[in-house]
Amino acid sequence: MEPSLQVNVNMKSSDSMRIGELAERFDLAPHVLRHWEAMGLLTPAARVNGRRRYTRDHVIRVLTIVRAKAGGMSLEQIRAMLNVSGRAERRALLQRQHAELERRLREITSSKTLIEHLMECGADDFTQCPDYRRIVESAAELQDLHEDDCVM
Repeated sequence: MEPSLQVNVNMKSSDSMRIGELAERFDLAPHVLRHWEAMGLLTPAARVNGRRRYTRDHVIRVLTIVRAKAGGMSLEQIRAMLNVSGRAERRALLQRQHAELERRLREITSSKTLIEHLMECGADDFTQCPDYRRIVESAAELQDLHEDDCVM
């Protein structure tokens, strides 16, 4: 199940919702929210008549978790980000994640360039196309440079 990243967070501070309603906002199963609560990612919801009641703060927290997961962070990394004691520690953690996202974006951009060329390439055997070969070799050289920490 792919959680939705387009969520309406407009709620009055006095409003609350049941676990199913919160889960539905993000296209999640309720057990996912219970798991996140057990892991310390979500603060326990207040209980009314034995049932969890979630607030706007919970909506913001779930949105933060969903976006962090979409950015490639593990639940453990997200928990660390949410629970760090100071800005410097949080910044260091996020700088590492930012560098990883930058690396992934370079890979995606390279793949996109290859696909765009292949969609327009007129060669019967695209692996013999000089332009395709140049694109592939250029991407491989950049990858080698980044693996050697020569270029960042």
